[in-house]
Amino acid sequence: MDEQAMLTRDLVLRVCANATEFDEGWIRADGKITAPFTASRDTALIDAVIRAGHAMGVDRLLVCRTRAEYAYEPVTVVPADRTALVELIRGWGGEPTDFLVVVEDTSAAVLVTATTLTVAAGPDDFVRALAGSDIAQARAAFAEEARAERDTDLLRAAHRYGCLEQGARHARGTRGPGPDLAERLHTQVDTIRADAPRLVAVLRTLRGVLGWTMVGVLLLAAVFVPGLPAATAVVLGMLWLLAQLAWLARSRTVGFAALVRTLALGALCVWPIALVEQAVAGVLGLAPEDPYAYAYVAVPVEEIGKLAPVALFWLVARRRFARMAAVDFLLLAAAAGAGFHLAETAVRATALAWPGDAATAGLGLLHLLPGGIDVPGTGMRFSGHGVTTGLVGAALGLAVVGRRRYGAWLWLLPPLALVAAALEHLSFNALLAGLEPTAVTSLAFRLYGQGNATRWLLLLLLVCAVVMDYRLARLAADATPRLPGLAPLTELQRRARGRAVRIRVRIPGDIAPVFRRLGLAWARIPVTLAETLSSIAHELAITVVAASRGPATLCRTWRFLRRRREFAMGAARAAGRPWRRGGSRTELSETEARIATALGVGPKAAAAAAAASLAAAHPALTGPVPEDGAGYALMSVRAAAEWLAGVPADAQPWAWAAAASLLGLLLTGWGVPRSHPSARNFLRDPGGNVSGLLGALAPGQIPYAAAALVGLALPRRVDRLLRHGR
Repeated sequence: MDEQAMLTRDLVLRVCANATEFDEGWIRADGKITAPFTASRDTALIDAVIRAGHAMGVDRLLVCRTRAEYAYEPVTVVPADRTALVELIRGWGGEPTDFLVVVEDTSAAVLVTATTLTVAAGPDDFVRALAGSDIAQARAAFAEEARAERDTDLLRAAHRYGCLEQGARHARGTRGPGPDLAERLHTQVDTIRADAPRLVAVLRTLRGVLGWTMVGVLLLAAVFVPGLPAATAVVLGMLWLLAQLAWLARSRTVGFAALVRTLALGALCVWPIALVEQAVAGVLGLAPEDPYAYAYVAVPVEEIGKLAPVALFWLVARRRFARMAAVDFLLLAAAAGAGFHLAETAVRATALAWPGDAATAGLGLLHLLPGGIDVPGTGMRFSGHGVTTGLVGAALGLAVVGRRRYGAWLWLLPPLALVAAALEHLSFNALLAGLEPTAVTSLAFRLYGQGNATRWLLLLLLVCAVVMDYRLARLAADATPRLPGLAPLTELQRRARGRAVRIRVRIPGDIAPVFRRLGLAWARIPVTLAETLSSIAHELAITVVAASRGPATLCRTWRFLRRRREFAMGAARAAGRPWRRGGSRTELSETEARIATALGVGPKAAAAAAAASLAAAHPALTGPVPEDGAGYALMSVRAAAEWLAGVPADAQPWAWAAAASLLGLLLTGWGVPRSHPSARNFLRDPGGNVSGLLGALAPGQIPYAAAALVGLALPRRVDRLLRHGR
């Protein structure tokens, strides 16, 4: 860019509101992070400006003075070099003045005033190079400094850039909606944990004893109840489906325990859905076993009814819903659908005595998103209720979370996903019921890939949701505590940002808006992907290093990372409006400091069974059941009722015990352990430490223990993952 190409007036009007303040519209344009701070006008500040430019991947910067008397001076282009910038500033004379340093595409800037006040605005990495690694802490420190000194300029900047709320009396606190039912319950539980640790330890031990007792009951019941092993395999397959999705959903804020409980709730929804299906069929004058009921009653009722657990979650945890990431909608919907799939498949496999291969088809460890059913000779695939409902949840999450930033057009995705899920379900049920779909339905299903593309489409939406979540979380960097250690892939981010700057400065401003938006998107996408990969790699590196420090540090780190993502999503989705915090930023910062110290990068180191009973005994849900396996919720419940009636009297208690045990295992003991028995104490006194071991090792917590044991075998040199940012 030639020095005469732009006047100071043009640049300042584009970026600033006046000589010492950024324009609010410019800040909001790309969701820029702002951080005011005080700094002496010396070479240390110049070095920080140069580092910020390098973080943007640029080799030159635009510099100008912002006062009105310099409006017609040309903007100076200087290399991103300390010497060149110092010489330029010295050339202005010895009197301090306000000046602006801007990246060429105006995506980031730093405003240095004649006083000690300096303001950085731009992407989070640009601001970190100037204000420090913890932007939220830097903003809080600036607010305290402004309040303590009562300096008019500092207080004005603190209010303008959101470090302080308007009003002196309310500036020290955060205002927002009150707690919902779920939050009140969590608060009571946390209070009990803090005030009655012995009681909590006893309850944890009882939970462990009860869990392993239920496992023993299942093993014994398998001897007396035919078909139970097949049903247990279906349960394990659905848990494996959730585990795959939860691991891939790196930005999730819901715990795995919540997903498993949603799975159980989805299974219990089979009975009310069956009642609705029977009522709808009666209104339409169809017998429940009529083939048309399989297709035109079961499909719409089930596709909507499977989302009932998600709706219940919203009713009891509305504030928590406002802090959910896009992938959380996917995971909750997939868990609800997987529970419905579990109930249908497990009940019918047990009641109809399906052979083991038929019951467990598509549920192996090597299957991607298990639960799908391939129909031989047709090329058709039913992906399973977990996948199809997860598809609807993914589209809903993208719309709810991304609508404010990416547009209302995202609301087109949920109905399209619901139509796709219903189309696959309808075609599958029609085939099994012996119905011939209409020509339009058949054509649409073939164009859709006959169900073979559903799981890949779900994975695509999952990737889009993860990228969106991490992008939005970065926009809340000014309110979110930092992650311990140095972020990896910084060089990749610098290259992507530098490429984006070069592209944006070459996009003409007078071309058609659609082409301009395409050009800006082409510049932005690699940056977003690089930032997402860096965030994921950083969290994984923290997890690996924490695993090498023992189970207590590992579990604390898991909880911190999930709560931090939740806090970031709440702040990003609130977009400056009052919102309910699940935990304070101060608490998260204190947890981060403890974890950083442990990792060596901290400052010091450098009823449900009753519902099942009613479902089995309800007189309105009895009737003929087809024996070919084709069915829907109503037929599954009928099959369960008839099967239970045919079980010998001496085996019925085992059947009920097995059902209660399965349900109990799904509802309890899946959370990240909070107590960790000492291995040294256990080896010295095994008998005296069995209770602590049971409290930390409920059946659902075995995977956490396995991960902790693997972590203990890691070499010490994994620490370097957090000390080398490249």
